Amino acid sequence: MGRPLSDYRTLSLWHETAGDDWLPRPALPGPASYDVVVVGAGLTGLWSAYYLNRADPSLRIAVLEQEVAGFGASGRNGGWCSALFPTSWDLLSKRSTPDGALRQHRAMQETVREVGRVADLEGIDADYERGGTVTLASTPVQLERIRDGVATAHARGFTEDDERLLEPDEARAMLGAAQVLGGSFTPHTAAVHPARLVRGLARVVEAAGVQVFEQTRVLGIEPGHVGTAVGTVRADVVLRATEGYTPRLAGLKRAVAPVYSLMVATEPIDDATWDSIGLHDRPTFSDGRHLIIYGQRTADGRLAFGGRGAPYHFGSRIRSSYDVEPRVFEDLRSVLRTMLPQLGTERDGVRFTHQWGGCLGIARDWAASVGLDRQTGLGWAGGYVGDGVSTTNLAGRTLADLVTGADSDLVTLPWVNHHSRGWEPEPLRWLGINTGLRAMTLADGEEARTGRESRIAHLMAPLTGGH
Repeated sequence: MGRPLSDYRTLSLWHETAGDDWLPRPALPGPASYDVVVVGAGLTGLWSAYYLNRADPSLRIAVLEQEVAGFGASGRNGGWCSALFPTSWDLLSKRSTPDGALRQHRAMQETVREVGRVADLEGIDADYERGGTVTLASTPVQLERIRDGVATAHARGFTEDDERLLEPDEARAMLGAAQVLGGSFTPHTAAVHPARLVRGLARVVEAAGVQVFEQTRVLGIEPGHVGTAVGTVRADVVLRATEGYTPRLAGLKRAVAPVYSLMVATEPIDDATWDSIGLHDRPTFSDGRHLIIYGQRTADGRLAFGGRGAPYHFGSRIRSSYDVEPRVFEDLRSVLRTMLPQLGTERDGVRFTHQWGGCLGIARDWAASVGLDRQTGLGWAGGYVGDGVSTTNLAGRTLADLVTGADSDLVTLPWVNHHSRGWEPEPLRWLGINTGLRAMTLADGEEARTGRESRIAHLMAPLTGGH
């Protein structure tokens, strides 16, 4: 059964302001047959359908979605369309070569531009603005970590045009935060309204002839067919685009771990306050702490701000109640008010009007992947670790080339056809993931006390994707 219509609009700030009634499309009526079936109507699934349709308009393509297009992470994220890629450089290089790792990151940079190009071409009003990302340092140890990161990037073949250090005054001019000791800037990020992007893309593929069935529960995926609650759908190619919801499918309980990321957002902020905060070109922003935070200035003048810290739930369970963690919401509001004292106090300052959350997918080796088994016709993409707004587009283009057999540079990138091993069984999975999440909070506390690089973070790096 579908949820009441009003629930979809209250999932997040993005859902509420998407300019969409979120009326569900018709469900799959019964057994059917297609050339390609895509499971999941998030950005991965819709980008795959988009590029497949344009590569071969004769293909009969169906997209199956349990809820509505954009229900999950694609509609709830921080709106960073960035060149960030979750797989470590060392792992990419080991899988291919250092040049292969560099090609992967260059492909991500191009992908940021590609999302903007398609949005403009197709008339998708996604509030796309390529203002880059500013990362601030508020402590000496954070500044040293940022400097090391920029130096490492340059040693790997990137230039000042890709990532550069910021002096304190320059960083403060971009974002007027407290305690700014410096930072870094990359131009390879665009701020977007994610729900507008995914809903617009759904309308585009549907208008092109792709069948999008919502309110359709998929039970399992096998070579040549997809099992649904209303019967079997047969297809030569089946593409799994379920990201954090993958553990709900039969046989895939340990493929990725669904980990929650939460967000808060303010009311629209007045111009005078924005003059003191900055973010004039809408760069996304973060800082050098270990526990990930991310923010953007929205097109309608709000601050949307998120971070990790919510627990992983035993058995990879996913429930709507897990979208709400009052302690994490309060921490996020406190962090943002501390970072930006211009917001004032809870009592007499800028009001926070929205709070929401949702799950994202993490593979055991923190490695995103895309691939197609030509013998079985089964394809997949995911494990974005929260960097999916752009990576989904690269995945969609790559899957289209793999399915159609195109001899492109994309199909030779090192993430293609990578298989991550499964997560450990419970309770080891629960203990390991939550220990890693808790360790990042402890690492930031340790650095605040000692003024030195955290030993905890160093010890936990293999578990949390750092190298």
